[in-house]
Amino acid sequence: MKRIILEKLNKWKTSKRRKPLLLRGARQVGKTWVLKEFGKSFPDGFLHIDFDKQIEYRQFFEQTKDVKRILANLAMASGKKITENTLIIFDEIQACESALNSLKYFCEDAPRYSVVGAGSLLGLKLASGFPVGKVEFLDMYPMTFTEFLLASGDKNLVEYLDTIETPENIPQAFMGPLEEKLKTYFVTGGMPESVLNWVEDQDVAAVDKVLSDILTAYEADFAKHADKTDVPKIQYIWDSLPSQLSRENKKFLYSAVKPGARAREYENALNWLNNANLVKKVFRSTKPGLPISAYDDLTSFKIYMGDVGLLRKKAGLATSAFAEQNRLFTEFKGALTENFVLQNLSGMFDVAPRYWSDNFHEVDFIIQKENTIIPIEAKAGTNIKAASIKYYDKQYDAPLMVRFSMRNLSRDGKMLNIPLFMADRLDGLLEKWG
Repeated sequence: MKRIILEKLNKWKTSKRRKPLLLRGARQVGKTWVLKEFGKSFPDGFLHIDFDKQIEYRQFFEQTKDVKRILANLAMASGKKITENTLIIFDEIQACESALNSLKYFCEDAPRYSVVGAGSLLGLKLASGFPVGKVEFLDMYPMTFTEFLLASGDKNLVEYLDTIETPENIPQAFMGPLEEKLKTYFVTGGMPESVLNWVEDQDVAAVDKVLSDILTAYEADFAKHADKTDVPKIQYIWDSLPSQLSRENKKFLYSAVKPGARAREYENALNWLNNANLVKKVFRSTKPGLPISAYDDLTSFKIYMGDVGLLRKKAGLATSAFAEQNRLFTEFKGALTENFVLQNLSGMFDVAPRYWSDNFHEVDFIIQKENTIIPIEAKAGTNIKAASIKYYDKQYDAPLMVRFSMRNLSRDGKMLNIPLFMADRLDGLLEKWG
């Protein structure tokens, strides 16, 4: 499998002012695999330490802050020579707070060594406080649709998409296969193990089993790592997500979690899910101004899941919907489509997406690209009525508008209609056509 994040890792590797790197991401998005793959590019290979499994290595960080002593102990215990041409991987680093804190000393005292820390629940540890300025951060997400195509052996489709230079209709010879592949992606999602099962065996039952196991593993983390008083609340929120997204107005409601539930009682539980990278919180923006974060309504937000395949499985939507035209895209108010679009927008821009609404209108997402605010509609099929985004344009005179749908690629004045299967290419398309 090709993971595009390797390009970012290589950029970090060659940076003159490189600091230790922390790779964040949910469980089973492929962090360990990609770091080991990345480590193969180093002349002296990589050293991989998993603090969750190899607990005996924790003592080396608890006994000293001297980086030279730490490296000597690691080399002795692992039997591997560690040089400045070795990638040092500290996996599940949140399980060893002393190792996490040691990154400061690697930065100050051994800057020529390449050190990466990663962990499924690293976000929880970082949320409780961490010395800034001594590390760099990189976020990892499930496989994009482009990565899915490459894994599926559809390099020709990727190469065609790479050649598109103008917003003109895509020939049906490409449009048809890309639509079918997108339906498959809505079934499998972008979790690497799920994709691998589909690519190797074309077995939807096996795909469903993988997704079910991942959901079970996430729920096991609730009980293992969350405060005991928050565990039932986390589970209530987690179980409410499909119904939260099935409403026309997808604003998160605590009352939909449990009758009588209040924000102050469930806020910590929701933050746990968000910090664990299991959900994505999208705040309402009161106005498309700069910076976009200055106009956040912190009391109004939507909650999406990290992966469209996991959302499909969590919602109990059977894979048989694949054969029913555009049902996968339109099911429960287009929630899968919105989740897919957000999944692809996450990490694409420096600022996280928001959504905009007033009392009568709502635009699914707005993004800030440099100093430009762009509204985005995510349409589940070919019905592209867009009263809200037109009203938004009338109010704020948008420089450009984006509509993702199952319609063909086209541009009508300021409205850029992009097929859903090109969502992970938006940044590049805006560079060309913005």
